[in-house]
Amino acid sequence: MTQIKTILTHGDYELRGQFMLGSNYTFLVDVHHEGETVKAVYKPSKGEQPLWDFPDNTLALRECAAYQLSEALGFHLVPVTIYRDDGPHGPGSLQQYIEYDVDYHYFNFSVEDKQKLRPVVLFDILANNADRKGSHVFFEDDTHRLFAIDHGICFHEEPKLRTVVWDFAGQAIPDELLAPLASAGSWSSLFEPYLNSREIEALFLRAEELYTAKVFPRPIQGRRAYPYPPI
Repeated sequence: MTQIKTILTHGDYELRGQFMLGSNYTFLVDVHHEGETVKAVYKPSKGEQPLWDFPDNTLALRECAAYQLSEALGFHLVPVTIYRDDGPHGPGSLQQYIEYDVDYHYFNFSVEDKQKLRPVVLFDILANNADRKGSHVFFEDDTHRLFAIDHGICFHEEPKLRTVVWDFAGQAIPDELLAPLASAGSWSSLFEPYLNSREIEALFLRAEELYTAKVFPRPIQGRRAYPYPPI
């Protein structure tokens, strides 16, 4: 992982193509550094479509904050993600590309694989993920390691959680998933480059509430709890 992060941080971009699905401009790139090449997903900030409830040009920063949260929790769900100012289309996020079967997603996961999603659910609650679609969680081809992507609309200070993964609502959160939340108050420096102070405070409050409740929450009545489209 350290080597991948070094390549993404210091390597040269080579544009390979554009992902045509989705609202924002997203590109596949090769990143070359000292004889090594890593495939990555580049999301330039100026390619983001404005949203009424999120500040402009912040989605790429939120992608980076999601990676920091995943690492702080020890879940390692989010591929290595950094922010660079020198992209071919300007500043933006750069995320390690993961090879996976696009036809195998939440809605046709095996029973065994769905049981592996508890860390994703906890992560999404903390990140206040407003768009956890079924295709945003998957397993890497060679390793069957679980990954989660597309975190541009996360970390709002107001409740925004919209997800298809409500399988564990009302169930106790395993102790090993809760344990990292005990040190959440020391995470500020991880998020200050990417989120404003109110968003960071709201994240810490969600962590405190989860750590106290020890239960996966149920959908909030009176507000939409699922993303659209769901996949």
